[in-house]
Amino acid sequence: MTPMTPPLAAARAGDVDVDDVTARLRLSATRLARILRQQADTGLTLTRMSALAAIHRAGPLTLGALADVEHVAPPSITKVVDHLERDGLVERRSDPADGRVRLVATTPAGVDLLDASRARKDAWLATRLATLEPSELARLAGALDALEHIIRKDEQ
Repeated sequence: MTPMTPPLAAARAGDVDVDDVTARLRLSATRLARILRQQADTGLTLTRMSALAAIHRAGPLTLGALADVEHVAPPSITKVVDHLERDGLVERRSDPADGRVRLVATTPAGVDLLDASRARKDAWLATRLATLEPSELARLAGALDALEHIIRKDEQ
């Protein structure tokens, strides 16, 4: 156990150096995220792409709700949506339940851009995964279960 490792984490980890796993995971996740952003090749900023994906996933939604989802101030999200709307990727529409409320939703062009981006990223990943030995792929699948567990705990 290293001086910086909490005793409980070290005890649960057995022979695994938790500090080393932490550092390697952080670095690998950061690098993978950067590469996947590059593979997306959408021409959008990270902020605009994130907002577009959130609108598609959770929309139609109000600008206030989108600002909450994206953890930004409402004036900032308004500017982002203005750009996405000018690019034809989202549209504003009246809420059918209350015509005074405006909602933002993805357009077919926005959905197409998201689908194409995901397809490029999936193709890149599939090509890399195909180079792994079956045992490595099985280990990765097991690691994904653990990663999903970590993420679920944070989302609750």
